Amino acid sequence: MSHAVINFATNPGTPSQRRLADLPDRVVEGDPHHQTKVHFDNGVLAGTWTSTPGKWHAFSERDEFCYIISGHCQLIAEDGTTQDFRTGDAFLIPNGFVGFWNVIETTTKHFVIRDYS
Repeated sequence: MSHAVINFATNPGTPSQRRLADLPDRVVEGDPHHQTKVHFDNGVLAGTWTSTPGKWHAFSERDEFCYIISGHCQLIAEDGTTQDFRTGDAFLIPNGFVGFWNVIETTTKHFVIRDYS
């Protein structure tokens, strides 16, 4: 394995696309489509993600750090607490979070995920 620094701007990553509605019972509103470029996958996953508008059940069993490059999204906890995130915001979703992603405007983020599943 290389120990070279990975520049997200110049590294093409491993691209993938999916329609979130293809995952059973995940989408609550809209028809969000995701594009992901994975730049690093070695015990943690790091990359860039874009989603079109929609609302879905958040994935659990992971810690996820996010930095919003562009757009507007919300995280809504199961108790209804809503946090808005826009361009330049950074946040961490801890393992065990239960709630929803709500993408209001197409959103692009950099992410780092430690998966526990």
